[in-house]
Amino acid sequence: MPAAMRGAGRGSVKPRAKAPANRGGPRKASQAPRPAAKLRAAQGVLPPMVALGVAGAVLTIGLVVTLATGHRGERLAHGLGSAVAGQTAGLGFRVDKVHVQGASPMAQQAILDATGLSLGQPILDVDLEQVRQAVAGVGWVKNAQVVRLLPDTVVIAIEERETLAVWQSRGRTFVIDGGGQAIPEADPGRFPQLPLIVGEGANDAAAAILPAVQSRPRLRDRLEALVRVDGRRWDLRLKDGGIVQLPAVDEESALIRLDQLDQRQRILELGFERIDLREPGLIALRPRETPAPGHPPVAAGV
Repeated sequence: MPAAMRGAGRGSVKPRAKAPANRGGPRKASQAPRPAAKLRAAQGVLPPMVALGVAGAVLTIGLVVTLATGHRGERLAHGLGSAVAGQTAGLGFRVDKVHVQGASPMAQQAILDATGLSLGQPILDVDLEQVRQAVAGVGWVKNAQVVRLLPDTVVIAIEERETLAVWQSRGRTFVIDGGGQAIPEADPGRFPQLPLIVGEGANDAAAAILPAVQSRPRLRDRLEALVRVDGRRWDLRLKDGGIVQLPAVDEESALIRLDQLDQRQRILELGFERIDLREPGLIALRPRETPAPGHPPVAAGV
């Protein structure tokens, strides 16, 4: 009779079947930690400031990548900048004062109008280069710089063009600077102290002749206008109606001869109709047919 095996009855335990190998199938939920669990784990490991820094770095990298994609990134950056500027304006970062330095009172208003700035607008939203270019386009301005002083001030520092003369040409009148450039914003009627020059091209040639004329008080005080003739020489029109004709070249020598004659015979006071200095070494005088008021008749031999 065969021996009975202990434990081979109903209470015996069958061997476990092996679990099938995971061949690329999805892992069970119990095998992969959930995002919430990851977050709790990170909070337990990283200090709060470090976690905030990591988040900021990720945001910055994302913004840089977005900006590198073209105009959409530029629009996004501009929108973000405007949004930030708008938020900071509520904290006092808005345009409250605009200071213009280096400008005369007559030039200041034209410069302020050109800036396009409005009081109360977000100061961080002000395009300084755009404002500088707008100010540089004003006729009064030779050079310009624009600075933002937080929280509320914009400073515009300029180098103003120096006025030289009032120029009349083709029925129009302008104030010009030392380079002959017109200053459109300047009202000629407000500059009676400036010499008057007349004619095509007079603006370009004025800087060469005016110092020589202005340095002679007797001639300067009697001068009404300098008239450019044929684009190559000057006639000096006097207040009594007389004309001094200068040569096309070596004007300084002609004015010296006029000085010498005036010191000897005071011809500027006598009221000649014409004093011709166009020929070197020669002075031709034409007396008036009718003496100017207050002047005696001029002898023919003078």
